[in-house]
Amino acid sequence: MWLAHALHELGLSPLLVDGDPAASALRWSELAGGFPFPVIALPVGDVHRRVNDFLGNRQAVVLDAPQLEDHPRIARSIMRYAGEWIVPVTPAPIELDRMAPILGEMADVQSLRAQPARTAVLLNRTNRPDATRTGPDADARDALTERGFEVLDTQIARLDLYAQSFGTSVQAKGSAYVDFAEELIKRQDER
Repeated sequence: MWLAHALHELGLSPLLVDGDPAASALRWSELAGGFPFPVIALPVGDVHRRVNDFLGNRQAVVLDAPQLEDHPRIARSIMRYAGEWIVPVTPAPIELDRMAPILGEMADVQSLRAQPARTAVLLNRTNRPDATRTGPDADARDALTERGFEVLDTQIARLDLYAQSFGTSVQAKGSAYVDFAEELIKRQDER
């Protein structure tokens, strides 16, 4: 949700696709009285065939995928559509441990695509803004890099602002999500 708002605030016109059967993005939008961009629910196994029906003149699509372990068919379909796969990872041992099977799934879905998707990890809920550079979370960045993952420069700190924002309006200006959106835009320009 925060990424879609950041893209909107940067002047892009996003479409947010809620692929999670829990429909939390759609519910958030409803509770907040709507957003300045469309939010659609597509918790189906053929998302990759349907998204363009809703795209219109949108300049960006943010796809909220369910956990691969819980809804593999939906997650794999979203991965078939998306040109950029961002895996949010909390720098904790349990999260790092689950990355090995995800790498295997990513390789499987890449084989179904005409062109490979670009992949990266977003360190999320870090201990403090500089944690992955100099603090205890730096080990997570190193471990992921050693396992072959590209780790984005942007990181999202553990903040109540993000954790407690469900159901409210979002103002991304000044947040790490604007940095995240700018980094994604730059990556697209480099392609």
